[in-house]
Amino acid sequence: MCLDVFAVDGVNPERECSYHDVLTHLKLTKSSELFYMTRPVKNYKRPTSVSLEVLLYAILDVIEKEQKFIPYVWTVTRWHNEYISWDPNQFCGIDNVSLPNEVLWKPDLTIEEMTEKDKAPPSPYLTINNKGDVEVQDDQVLVSTCRMHIYKFPFDIQSCNLSFKSVTHTAKDIRLHASDNSSEATEWSREVMRTQYEWLFINMTVTANNATDLVSQDMIIYTITMKRRPLLYIVNFLLPVLFFLCLDLASFMISDTGGEKLSFKVTVLLAVTVLQLILNEILPSSSDRIPLIAVYCIGIFALMLLSLLETILVMNLMEKDSTSQQHEADIDQSQSEDCKTQRKANSCYGEVPRWTQCACIYDASTGETPSELLPVADEGNSSKLIEEYHPLEKISDELRGVEKTLSLLLSCRKEEKKPGYWTRVAKKVNRVFFIFYVAVVILFLTIIFLKWTSA
Repeated sequence: MCLDVFAVDGVNPERECSYHDVLTHLKLTKSSELFYMTRPVKNYKRPTSVSLEVLLYAILDVIEKEQKFIPYVWTVTRWHNEYISWDPNQFCGIDNVSLPNEVLWKPDLTIEEMTEKDKAPPSPYLTINNKGDVEVQDDQVLVSTCRMHIYKFPFDIQSCNLSFKSVTHTAKDIRLHASDNSSEATEWSREVMRTQYEWLFINMTVTANNATDLVSQDMIIYTITMKRRPLLYIVNFLLPVLFFLCLDLASFMISDTGGEKLSFKVTVLLAVTVLQLILNEILPSSSDRIPLIAVYCIGIFALMLLSLLETILVMNLMEKDSTSQQHEADIDQSQSEDCKTQRKANSCYGEVPRWTQCACIYDASTGETPSELLPVADEGNSSKLIEEYHPLEKISDELRGVEKTLSLLLSCRKEEKKPGYWTRVAKKVNRVFFIFYVAVVILFLTIIFLKWTSA
């Protein structure tokens, strides 16, 4: 005895159904090649409407040197197959079926900017529903080209395009349109976003370029806008260069007399050169405009080079003054020795008056009086010698006073020349250059950072 079971929504629950029954009904077998060989329309003049949805799942890499953008995206492609339809009530309510990819025709969509083959394995299945709508979901790792604008690196904002279009079909065959707008694509991408590398995802703009004639192709452009996180570059590059500039400023407190200041400045200059080599490995080989970070490095390098040249000039001036002072000191020493020799030679004259047997001119500097140097005269002439002695004593006093005056003038002259003319010039040059150097550094850094932070 069989019990009647009431159907719910026209579907008999006791009936056994399978997907194979649906495929048999649709005649989707390996022998039916018509389904995947041609575009599924009953009238060839009617184009196939293809809708596209793209979500950004991850930003895997951005290579500035090679100007490549590598995103991980989800794409959903939908179109209508006019040869597929069935009544779900006849097949136990089955309203969709999954099929292998190669069974049905698919639109030949490609991405213009893609430079390498998709590295992710394609989805092996597609889905059809009872109304004939076909849907393919696919994950793609895209290696695409992107023109990088690195003028404000590392505070730059990049926009990379993914342009979808058909390879062979024109607008007469395929009409391509986006199934979501810009705000929806941005919101859904933020929800599914997993990693952003060193970038911060801002938005995704959807632009549909519809063909104006039937021989052109429809195109949908997804523009991904992202902003670089600059903290890593600030810590590893910008701050070290700025610290080296501060060290160069601090080197003005080192004495110019030795060679320590010159060697220190050369070392700092070489350190900045190493950082410039590292920067050269990051930035692209060619660009429309010189990046601000390159101007930053070149400007600081030029300032340090100017400071090094100023140090060489100051040391040259001081060395010149030191050489002249050493030469004068050698002359003074030679003259002093000549005076001493002359003094010894002139201590006794070759010809003496007849009234002296060995009359000697005394040395005023020794402090000896003429009375001590006069020889003993005859007793008969003693009164005459004493009378002639008084004028000589007056002359010796006057000579002693002149000698003291000359020695005072010479000592004053030496004290005036003690700092040296070129040394004073070098100090003035160093002081003026330091003020100029600080002013130029402040002005240069202010302009650079204002340009970096401007919109």
